[in-house]
Amino acid sequence: MTKEKDFYEILGVSRTASEEEIRKAYLKLAHKYHPDKTGGDKAAEEKLKEVNEAYDTLKNPQKRAQYDRFGRAGEQFAGAGGFGDFGFGGAGTDAPFEDFFDVLFGRGGPRRRAATPGNDLEYRLTVTFREAAAGTKKTIRLARMETCSDCSGTGAAAGSQPQACPECGGSGQVRRVQGFFSITQTCGRCRGRGRVITRPCSRCSGTGRVRVQRDLAVELPAGVDTGTRLRLAGEGEPGDMGGPRGDLYIFVEVAPDALFERDGNDIICEIPISFPQAAVGATIEVPTLNGKAELKIPAGTQSGTLFRLRGLGVRDIRGYRHGDEIIRVHVETPTKLSAKQKELLKQFQEQSDIEAAYPLHRRFMEKLKRTFTG
Repeated sequence: MTKEKDFYEILGVSRTASEEEIRKAYLKLAHKYHPDKTGGDKAAEEKLKEVNEAYDTLKNPQKRAQYDRFGRAGEQFAGAGGFGDFGFGGAGTDAPFEDFFDVLFGRGGPRRRAATPGNDLEYRLTVTFREAAAGTKKTIRLARMETCSDCSGTGAAAGSQPQACPECGGSGQVRRVQGFFSITQTCGRCRGRGRVITRPCSRCSGTGRVRVQRDLAVELPAGVDTGTRLRLAGEGEPGDMGGPRGDLYIFVEVAPDALFERDGNDIICEIPISFPQAAVGATIEVPTLNGKAELKIPAGTQSGTLFRLRGLGVRDIRGYRHGDEIIRVHVETPTKLSAKQKELLKQFQEQSDIEAAYPLHRRFMEKLKRTFTG
């Protein structure tokens, strides 16, 4: 004998779940196993029956209390013909989620499946650092569903037309009797379309759609960065039953650059300079997004010093202003010296006044002395 499933397990909630948690769990599952989502799959229909039965009991405080105490045997206390036989999908019904609202609020009656928008699509586009900073145009190749040109989207072979569904008479819905109630639900044969294909199109196999490759021109504004999302309205897949096309979302990824690093709208460039340049000062050439610029290094510049070049950063994507370029210099110690150079450096060291020539060293020694003398 097969063990009956626990209502709480069916809805995926704990036995202490609140009414709101139970309701949310039910709505999620009802949408998941809705015939429009599953295409009339029998296993999904059975699952929807279980979900409806579980919710019918757990949404009602009295029924839930009886179930918690007696299990499914407690249903006998609900009374024959009462709401235990109906509700949001009591035992034995396979009515889809939205059809119950038709019954409860008087919206029942023949109606075909409503037009639905097409699926949105996503595309990840990688560009270089400089393309992102300056803006660029790209052509992307995208695979998406399109209306079949052979049948113009009808799904029917040439010389034929879709026919009215014999199951629902073309209404898209069928009516079933549940106790004292009459329930209208989506037709499982035509899935709410009200028509069926007797001679399917050979190209699209009766779906009315085919997957094709499309080349699209994409224009990226200056200032885009990794994570920027651009929306191309109407470039998604076609809608159903005359619904509008979906949209295409472009997600931008910016490749790392060999010279620049981005910080907001500012760009950072690290440049090594020699000890003599840092000691006596120099004018050096630095790279920018627009070419080269001159930068004056004052005498006594320390490693890690930052210099700001105003307005040479990235343009704000909204066009308000440009960021700056930040130059961070690093004083590089030479690694290969001739004997003469080593001798000159020794003489330089011997003739240097440590206290006067090396203020950072002097301050460090003062801190060290205070630390050990208390």
